[in-house]
This record gives sequence, structure tokens and C-alpha cells, in this order.
Amino acid sequence: MCPFCYIGKHHFEKALDSFIFKNEIKVAYKSYQLDPNYHHQDGDSTYSYLSRSKGMPMEQVKEMTGNVEQMAKNAGINIDFATNIPANTFKAHELIHFAATQGKGAEMKERLFQAHFSDGLNIEKDEVLVSLAEEIGLDKEQAKDALASDQYAYEVKQDLAEAQQIGIRGVPFFLIDRKYAVSGAQPVDVFVEVLEKSFSEWKEKNPSIISFKSDDSAPNCTDDKCDI
Repeated sequence: MCPFCYIGKHHFEKALDSFIFKNEIKVAYKSYQLDPNYHHQDGDSTYSYLSRSKGMPMEQVKEMTGNVEQMAKNAGINIDFATNIPANTFKAHELIHFAATQGKGAEMKERLFQAHFSDGLNIEKDEVLVSLAEEIGLDKEQAKDALASDQYAYEVKQDLAEAQQIGIRGVPFFLIDRKYAVSGAQPVDVFVEVLEKSFSEWKEKNPSIISFKSDDSAPNCTDDKCDI
């Protein structure tokens, strides 16, 4: 639901592609919900949701989201708030955990971002999620079972509890080697720098989390607000 997670993900991936030791890096996606109590209502749009939740006029919301759409274009991705459907994401997170067991977690994550931000699909609906899973080569019936049985609900809840324990209140949030934390949709060069630094300290791991120096004004979404 956070556009800056989509943008930040692509910034990170561009940094990773330029990193000489990229094949040594393992990326794990964790679940986080900004508004776990929200469920899509017929006729609700991202504009109306943001206007209602932020108490802003519709015109102001559209102006702000337009700026985010341009930021996405600069990152090489498409975000269309005019067709974007606000949704509860818990089951989508379950689907990512299922896909990860099949070696397709990253692919599922990217397809869900595209479905939500570019294709105007309601990713709260089981039939949409199953169709997306099938698109990337996952077994349709297994995906149905995974969503119907709540088989992966525990993993999602564990991720949410871990985020709370660490003190994460906003996303995107990148935790590298459990030592360096980078928050917000930071520029590509910030990710390059922290990757190089953390990898050089590979043999000197420190369990404490150190905030990596970066631009504190980088856009992100928190439990209280989304910087759009």
C-alpha cells in the first residue's frame, strides 16, 4: 500500500545490480501493514481514502499523489493513483510467504506491487491473488489452499511482531546484516554505500542496529502518515 516501498525497492535493486558481490546477498521480504483495520469498501478510491484519513481536500490529495507518480517514473516504474484500489494486504502477505516456499517470493512481491499500483487490481480479493500467483507459475490449487487455510498467517504475524520489537514505525525499512538500518525511499547511491560498508564488515557482525547516515527527509509511510 505504500508507494515509497515500491520506489525504494527499485532503488535498492538498482544498487544491488551494480554491487560486485550481489550474488552473495540474500534478500528477504518481511510483512508490514500500515492500516491493518482497513478493508476495501465498494466505490472507495485511493483519493477518497487519503482525503478521508488525512482530512485533506481531494484537490490537494491529487496534487500530492501526482508528485509521487513522477517520483515513480524517475525510478522506472508506473504508479497510477487514478485507478489504484486501496485494500487490506494481509492475504497478499500470506501469498508472498507461500511463494517464497516455491522460490518465487521476490517475483510474487513485484507482481503484487504492479497489480496494486499499475494495474488497478483489488489485491484484497482471493480470486485476484490466485490469478496473480498462477501468472508467475505457481500452482493455482496450492495458492487457493494457502489462502483459504491461513497456513501462512503465522509467518505474517511473526513479521509484524518482529517489526514491532525492532521499533519499526514506517516503511520502507531496510535492515542490512541486522546491523545497518536504512529507512525511506533513499537514493540509489545511499544503498550502494551501505551495501559496500556492511559487506566489508561481514566478519565483524554486531547484533545492535545502527542507523545508517542518510537523508532523513527521504519519503516513507508510517503508521500515522504517508509522506505524499
